[in-house]
Amino acid sequence: MSIFVTNLQPYRQRTFDMNNLHLAVQFFLQIAVILLACRVVGAIAARFGQPQVVAEMITGVMLGPSLFGELAPDFQKWLFPWDAKQMTRDTSCYLFPASQLGLALYMFIVGMEFRVDIVRKRFKSSVAVSVAGMVTPFLLGAGLAWVLFHHTELFPKKTSITEAMLFLGASMCITAFPMLARIIHFKGLAGTTMGTVAIGAGAIDDAMAWILLAIVLASFDGDASHAIYNIGGAVGYVAFTLLLIKPLLAKASGLMIQNGKLTEAGLVIGIAMMALGAWFTDMIGLHAVFGAFIMGTAMPRGTMAKDLIARIQPLAVALLLPLFFTYSGLNTKIGLLNTWFLWGMCLAVFAAAVLGKWAACTLAARATGISGREAMGIGILMNARGLMELIIINIGLQRGIISEGLFATLVIMAVVTTLMASPIFDRLVGKGTAQMEPEPGAEEEKDSLPVAM
Repeated sequence: MSIFVTNLQPYRQRTFDMNNLHLAVQFFLQIAVILLACRVVGAIAARFGQPQVVAEMITGVMLGPSLFGELAPDFQKWLFPWDAKQMTRDTSCYLFPASQLGLALYMFIVGMEFRVDIVRKRFKSSVAVSVAGMVTPFLLGAGLAWVLFHHTELFPKKTSITEAMLFLGASMCITAFPMLARIIHFKGLAGTTMGTVAIGAGAIDDAMAWILLAIVLASFDGDASHAIYNIGGAVGYVAFTLLLIKPLLAKASGLMIQNGKLTEAGLVIGIAMMALGAWFTDMIGLHAVFGAFIMGTAMPRGTMAKDLIARIQPLAVALLLPLFFTYSGLNTKIGLLNTWFLWGMCLAVFAAAVLGKWAACTLAARATGISGREAMGIGILMNARGLMELIIINIGLQRGIISEGLFATLVIMAVVTTLMASPIFDRLVGKGTAQMEPEPGAEEEKDSLPVAM
């Protein structure tokens, strides 16, 4: 290995001043390594009842400096050239936009398979679970942020105490809506009371978390008008998409379907609409995933949505989404948690996130008339933070709101809470206990949540 790495030194040096050809050559090799590593870890994870998405989160961290970088630092830096100050062209130049495309396409799929009818039926429970599951961990997270702010250097000096408390609170209270969707399908809970309430509460959680993030970013920029602009733009986008774009697409769906199948033009229009939605919400300071999800809900159900999902999902799920987890893993440096105090703070963050979310969501579900076992299942499912947690903390790291040490702490929390959701659910709730919700009468509404990898 040492001889091989030594021979790579001149090439590794050139990777920090790459032209487009070198970037492409490096990217192809990285894709092969990422996908194969994800599948190997996925095969192992499947033996423990874990969905592929959990394996991808773990693989992303393993390929970064926390494991691969420790075992073979020179080879890791050659394979994934990374400039922390972003002053040169490196892996992030192409891995970041590719990962964002994967997220947007996946959330577009989630939007197309989102069943509004069952969320509406269990709306009271979903709202109660969402509010309880946000307020409790948010307050715990804000309290921990106060401690970390005054007793550690995990928040940069330019971050204020208010911004620190808001950001960590938002990070603690979020539920990974797309991750939750995949776990629910993996467990066969689509259309059940547990799955319905959890997915509805998760959607509300994420919307509120983005509002909190908009407030933090506005405060960080020193301009409160940014938050108003973000929130107002989001409300306007949702109204415009659902009240105007959705009925127009429904009327035009016949032109995009021939012989019972989606045409190439229909596929292009669907992807283009997704891209426009993602572009707009990114432009107003939210995130591309929000715009892509809302545009997905506006797609006509039936043949158009079914064929769009069938043609987009393999690319988004099998190729592009693993790139996001790798991008996050390359930013994760667990070695920065190098004292017992910091590991104690990491444990405190984890405990507050898990206990606050689980207890609050379980009690709220129980208070709205859901059985004890199903209420407990909802609380466990709501603890999966994975994908959306990684999105938020990546934004926090890029904007300089949190340090690399706190980023590593929150990555650990995101991975472990998602990793534990499936086995704890099987252990405490078990299979066959969920009650199915009646399917809607319309045939076009039957399909529900995304297929897990």
